[in-house]
Amino acid sequence: MKTNGWLHSFRHSSPYINAHRGRTVVLTLPGDAFEHENFINIVHDIALLSSLGVRLVVAFGSRPQIQKRLDEAGLESSFSRNLRITPENHLPLAMEATGGLRAYLESQLSMGLVNSPMHNARIRVSSGNYVTAKPVGVLDGVDFGYTGKVRRVDVAGIEKLLEQGHIVLLPPMGYSPTGDAFNLSYEDVGSQVAAALQAEKLMVFIDDQGLLEQDGSLIRELSARQAPERLSDGTVTGHDADLLRAACDACVKGVRRAHFISYVNDGALLEELFTRDGTGTLVSGDHYEQIRQARAEDIGGILGLIEPLEEQGILVRRSREMLETDIEHFVVAERDGTIVGCAALHNYPDEGAGELSCFAVDSAYRRAGRGDDILLMVEKHARSQGIHKLFVLTTQTEHWFRERGFQPSTVQSLPGPKLAAYNTQRNSKVFFKPL
Repeated sequence: MKTNGWLHSFRHSSPYINAHRGRTVVLTLPGDAFEHENFINIVHDIALLSSLGVRLVVAFGSRPQIQKRLDEAGLESSFSRNLRITPENHLPLAMEATGGLRAYLESQLSMGLVNSPMHNARIRVSSGNYVTAKPVGVLDGVDFGYTGKVRRVDVAGIEKLLEQGHIVLLPPMGYSPTGDAFNLSYEDVGSQVAAALQAEKLMVFIDDQGLLEQDGSLIRELSARQAPERLSDGTVTGHDADLLRAACDACVKGVRRAHFISYVNDGALLEELFTRDGTGTLVSGDHYEQIRQARAEDIGGILGLIEPLEEQGILVRRSREMLETDIEHFVVAERDGTIVGCAALHNYPDEGAGELSCFAVDSAYRRAGRGDDILLMVEKHARSQGIHKLFVLTTQTEHWFRERGFQPSTVQSLPGPKLAAYNTQRNSKVFFKPL
């Protein structure tokens, strides 16, 4: 029986829905997004994420709205280092434009019309003085006036609202202990808040599909280590460069992933979160932690990781000599120079199958999603080798694999060479996953 495309997609999104429930995601929306026809769809998607249990913080910008208000008042605005200079007489207009935008976003998130996607959504939206700011000051002889930057984030206050199921709105304004207000860049607010909350993800909305190569093609993945090269060679420029620097800063400070997605494309937010490949650009701080191809010098770290599991009978014993022979088949998760996870992929090209073996994660990192990250890397390598299905033999971790799409199978379904080497005394269970 043929399955409808939408039904197939919905079923396969469930692992991602479960993975994001209860996690904190920070969204950064530029002021331009509010004026695009797709904005209402973004509002609906934000409401859907909230209903699925995702803890949401929305940091938004108001640059075009402020510019419009200044133009109406006949005031000339100037910029330096891509930051608006905010004289004292401009500040009330900036606050007025930003406050109006916040009220508009609150009103859109409060909609509940019959026959609309938000009917009976009953979303709670909160905002407040959760960002303490300080002035940018004088740079290169330029006095930025009431333009500021984030000094401190009220983590406890925001967390309390998130625990109550509120969506937290953070305008590009901050306040000092002396009672002054400052005009902030929304990318600074989003980055610093995401880092302070140790958010799972930072979602950065831009007008393109994601960050683009110089030939216009999409950059699918980018690490914090690679980002300076793309900035220095002119691949990423202008405001996108500021956003990339802010995203990398967030990743360095503990945010697991940053994603650049389009506010123009309908459903980009949901597709990035709930599908395997997403739509935009993924940025990760892998200079701090990375999943990579294993090297000979990793053998000692792998042995130290798997030996306790071998003692417990979870893994088959492997000697150093075996690892030296198979090291090219391994990927490892490295954190600050320490191997905290590993897995091997063996290809059976005649069967179009690959075996996931020697899968191990340090006990201190098992609840932080390292196993999922390693599995995604192995699946990526498998597809690049033309492997159409992945199988694993396990004695004690079947539920972990079943939760990630592996289905029970029989020993007889194993590729011929693996079937011939099957150890009946271990009596391992067999699971397959289509790729």
